[in-house]
Order: sequence, then structure tokens, then C-alpha cells
Amino acid sequence: MTTAEEHPAATSDLLARFLTGLREVLPAPFSLWAHGSLAGGDYQEGRSDLDLVAVVPHPLKPEEQTRLTTLHERIDAELPLAARLHCSYMPQGDLDDPDHTHFTWAHQEAYARTVTPITRRELHAFGLVLHGDPIAGTLPPVDDRTLREYILADLAGYWRPRTGRPELWLENIWVDLGLMVLARATVTLRDGILISKAEALAVLTELGAPADVVADIERRRYGGGVADPDPEWLARRAELTLDWLAPALDRTVAAHTTDG
Repeated sequence: MTTAEEHPAATSDLLARFLTGLREVLPAPFSLWAHGSLAGGDYQEGRSDLDLVAVVPHPLKPEEQTRLTTLHERIDAELPLAARLHCSYMPQGDLDDPDHTHFTWAHQEAYARTVTPITRRELHAFGLVLHGDPIAGTLPPVDDRTLREYILADLAGYWRPRTGRPELWLENIWVDLGLMVLARATVTLRDGILISKAEALAVLTELGAPADVVADIERRRYGGGVADPDPEWLARRAELTLDWLAPALDRTVAAHTTDG
């Protein structure tokens, strides 16, 4: 069980306000768990997302989804940090199906999306219980084969096609996440463990990623530096990233698809 004192002040306030709102909206009993950077020790207030999962006793009724939407919209309007709060609502009876979609609030909108095998593994590896039941014994674990198949499908089916859209890679978020996803996937596929985004930077260097791009990510995300808006640099960074990332994705998928 974590406490509000373990998080930065604005984050603690947001979590407390959100939990209070959930108590008013959700049927009891419910649980609230954190994964991602907040749970994994890589959290940066104002930059990192707040990745949460709520376990509810039954599938949400339309009126309950409406009340949750109203809650999220109210908190978003009151607390700027709430724009980074994402929460999926999993019914107790559907916890064992990673392909089942759940009502989710993310990017200030309501979605229906899955709680992925990576999220489930994160919850078991280092998830935080913010309220309610423990993760172990409540959420079924993810076996290595399911995790591996999901990662390979994500690399091949999502990230590789997007390397064919060079305009995306002019943006910081695509450069940062694209490289870090590959680094983290490489370690999980190779060693069976999860690493943080910060730890992924060292892995990128080991994998031979462009040094200038890795240094740019580290400076902006962890060194307090500001983004360089120079169009020539952004174009050059995109070119360096794609020249390395596209074949690296292909090599990674091929290596772990043929090794049985």
C-alpha cells in the first residue's frame, strides 16, 4: 500500500481528489492500482502520465460510465496535472482476459481499450495499491509466452508501420517513445524483465542507437533541457532515428520470431 506522502505534492493532491471522487461514483468494493512510471520509480511530475487501473465489481452500466466521465472532466478542469491521468476500469469477472476491452479515460477522452499484457506484468512486478485489494491473488498473472507474443505484435504491427510516416518523427514524443519502446522490449524479450524509460537510455547506447538522438532524449527528459526547435535539427534527428529504428525493429522481431 502506498501513501500520498510518497509522491510529489501536486500528484498526491490529484490522487486524493480522484480517489474521493471514485468513492462517490463507483459501486463498492473497488480497488485502484498504479503501474507505469508512478509505480516503477521513474515518475516526473508534469511530464509522466499517471497510469491507473480500477477493478470494479461488475461491468459498468451506461449511467456509471457517464458519472465517471463527469468526474474525470471535472478534475481535468480543476487540476492541470489531471490531463495526464489515465484509468482503465476492469470488472472483476473479466480480469483473466487480456483481449477484453474496458471503459478507459485517457488523453481527456473516454475509450474502450484493453489492459495489455505489459500493463498486467508491470502491475505484478511493481504495481502500487492505492486502494482496495492486493494485486497478487486478484489479477491473474501473465505468462511469458503471452507477454512475448504481445511485444512482438506491437513492434511489428504498430511501431514498424509508423516508421513509414517520417512526418511523425519530427515530434519529440515519437522519437522518445519509439526508441524507448524498442530498448525496453529488447530487454524483456532477452532477459524476461521490465526496465524503466530511464534505464532504456543505457540500453539504446548498447544497441548502437544514434548518440546525438540518445543525448537529445536524455537532455530533454532527465537533464532539465528544453527542446531544440530548430527545423534543421528536427529533420536531421528524424532521419537519424528512422535510419536506425526501422532495421532495428526488423532485426528484433526476426530474432525472436525464429528462436522458438
